[in-house]
Amino acid sequence: MGVRLMVVDDHRLHAEALASALKLRGHRVLAAAAPVAGAAELVVSRAPEVCLLGTSAPAEPGTFDPVVRIKRERPQIAVVVLGPVPSPRGIAAAFAAGASGYVRHDERIEGVERALAKARAGEAAVAPQLIQGAFAELLNPAAQPDDEGQRLLRLLTPREAEVLVRVAEGEDTRVIAAGMAIAPSTARTHVQRVLMKLGVGSRLEAAALAARTGLLDRAQPVRVPLPRA
Repeated sequence: MGVRLMVVDDHRLHAEALASALKLRGHRVLAAAAPVAGAAELVVSRAPEVCLLGTSAPAEPGTFDPVVRIKRERPQIAVVVLGPVPSPRGIAAAFAAGASGYVRHDERIEGVERALAKARAGEAAVAPQLIQGAFAELLNPAAQPDDEGQRLLRLLTPREAEVLVRVAEGEDTRVIAAGMAIAPSTARTHVQRVLMKLGVGSRLEAAALAARTGLLDRAQPVRVPLPRA
């Protein structure tokens, strides 16, 4: 017996194509909706047996808010997430929100059907390889690339990092020199080196780059009094 369902996805063409494929296989598709953000109310009002929810960013905050609302107002509706190869965080977020299953975007239509049937029956609909992959990543996490602020900070010496903080605070060369107990010519040299290493042409650009990348916050702890150069 076919499943009474709704297909929800931010990409309307994808939602409609999947809905058409499922109709041809004998399922009753009540609607194919987009975008996801406004679909929870429609799902609640139409009350399908299963909602197939497509997402491209399962680990993003708020992605599964529609699931939370659906399960709160219609707990009998099973929600199966259709998304990319997930991180452990993505899988955890989906199930924490109340989803009954997670299916990869590149799954064959037969796999989607099996997930729909399991979810309707009250079973967890997630492929064993996804669970295995999630556990493997948790046990052997990949090294995270350094962010831009950290990369830029490594280019600066502790003294240059302090100079950058002072530049961002609007101090001119004379004030920087007095605050660091160094000669104005030395302070000027430090400023020029900071600009050169950051690849910017002015103090204003350096301050803007530092704020945008978080470099300024990282550099704050290294601001300490230094002996006269």
